[in-house]
Amino acid sequence: AERTGRGIALEDLTGIRARVRLRKPQRATHSSWAFAQLGEFIAYKARKAGVPVVHVDPAYTSRTCAECGYIDKANRASQARFVCRSCGFVDHADRNGSRNIRHRAEELWRRGVQSTAPDPPPNTG
Repeated sequence: AERTGRGIALEDLTGIRARVRLRKPQRATHSSWAFAQLGEFIAYKARKAGVPVVHVDPAYTSRTCAECGYIDKANRASQARFVCRSCGFVDHADRNGSRNIRHRAEELWRRGVQSTAPDPPPNTG
């Protein structure tokens, strides 16, 4: 992002543990996810490099068509495949979701939202 002059968009995953329902064998892995810590690391490194970071609302990013904007649970044909029921657009589900996150971040930056990356601590060396 620093080299290309772009920013970083992350999903705001606040409260994900309360929203996600899992089977018992999956709970231990889920509880060990460190979303907040990963986000802090990314934001810290980004700020140090002068790269803006913004957190976007993740709602429906995996169900929304990145081409036409149509939202439908059935668009997610499988874990890995996205097929829009409106325009027929086909893509890898994660790529389609990442494009939606990018679109939301671009809209926030157009509206003047400031980076959420924290200031790095002062250099005491």
